[in-house]
Amino acid sequence: MSQRKLTSYPKEKINILLLENISDAAVAEFKEAGYINTRKLSGALSEQELIKEVKEAHLLGIRSKTQITANVLAAAKKLQGIGCFCIGTNQVDLKTATEHGVAVFNAPYSNTRSVAELVIGLSVMLIRRIPDKNVAAHKGIWMKEATGSFELRGKTMAIVGYGSIGTQVSVLAEAMGMKVLYYDVETKLPIGNAEQVRSLKELFSKADIITLHVPSNKSTENMINKETLQYAKKGAIFLNYARGEVVELNDLKEALESGHLSGAAVDVFPVEPEKNGAAFSTPLQLLPNVILTPHIGGSTEEAQHNIGLDVSSKMLNFLEKGASFGSHTIPSLSVPAVDNSHRILHIHKNVPGVLSDINRELSSRNINILGQYLKTNDSIGYVVLDVDSKLSQEAFALLKEVNHTIKTRMLY
Repeated sequence: MSQRKLTSYPKEKINILLLENISDAAVAEFKEAGYINTRKLSGALSEQELIKEVKEAHLLGIRSKTQITANVLAAAKKLQGIGCFCIGTNQVDLKTATEHGVAVFNAPYSNTRSVAELVIGLSVMLIRRIPDKNVAAHKGIWMKEATGSFELRGKTMAIVGYGSIGTQVSVLAEAMGMKVLYYDVETKLPIGNAEQVRSLKELFSKADIITLHVPSNKSTENMINKETLQYAKKGAIFLNYARGEVVELNDLKEALESGHLSGAAVDVFPVEPEKNGAAFSTPLQLLPNVILTPHIGGSTEEAQHNIGLDVSSKMLNFLEKGASFGSHTIPSLSVPAVDNSHRILHIHKNVPGVLSDINRELSSRNINILGQYLKTNDSIGYVVLDVDSKLSQEAFALLKEVNHTIKTRMLY
């Protein structure tokens, strides 16, 4: 792209709000791009607090605690994009964000290594019964014994969900000398010597260690329960570093107390405190050979740095170029630059005839279209138009009046 302003709106008037102590790497990216009004807050905000704060925001960055509800989106009249500086987007009302033409981005791969390494480390700790020995040592009891302690080498790792994290776990587990089996709702090409099985029953019956790496949705809600846990081999170890809603914790507790499972590590819970230091309760507390962590599977400095760079880059590309690659709400477009033109973004309801209306309105005023890119999803259409710079203001005014328009923005 030739040297020119990347946005028609003065950068010093664009407000970027980052919550939940998002990495300074993201702050640096925005400020280096010229967005001096980038504000970072350390914690999450309640709905009412967020409604007040978001009214002047053009970009909003959150992690997993901040809930972006329909009420928040209704108040955010200037909002162009939301960056979820984490893997998931469950905390955002994606349907309403789509209806408002707000692009939502996340970082689905940036912390995969952090989670995978921790899963392997926890597997070693649990199969050696380190939590029990640690508690005993703190109580002044010398518990030096080999009974019930094993190596990972030669054991079977069962992975539920063979996506970006599951495959990383698979690679590391094989490097430790483990046999890897996995179950996924889709047929997935295995990495290394891993093998896909057809059912959870088959997977669990062969596993020494079971680890979950699935999203939270209707199909996975409480998928691990009394019925599925009964398929597990006696003495198996269970890990959930995926989503809290996937496991029925009282059933997991029962399997641990009965000795059917020999240990567990859980990082995610159906209900989690909103702030550090807040009270926390789970049925799994005080059980032997159970490791509980406060949703820190991806919380390493490297992961947060990478997430900061990944999501901020996507948000800047949308803000400055109109590129929506990676968005969960705006149809994904990667658009080339066109010199000697002005770029207009048009988001509209996905109904027949809108593109025809756009072209008819522009052609009726002899406005030449130098480039046009369209992508739709079930709800909305997204058009990027490059037009003659001398006529761009007239084109912009016409596009705002097209039927079924949701949002129009003069990019440059």
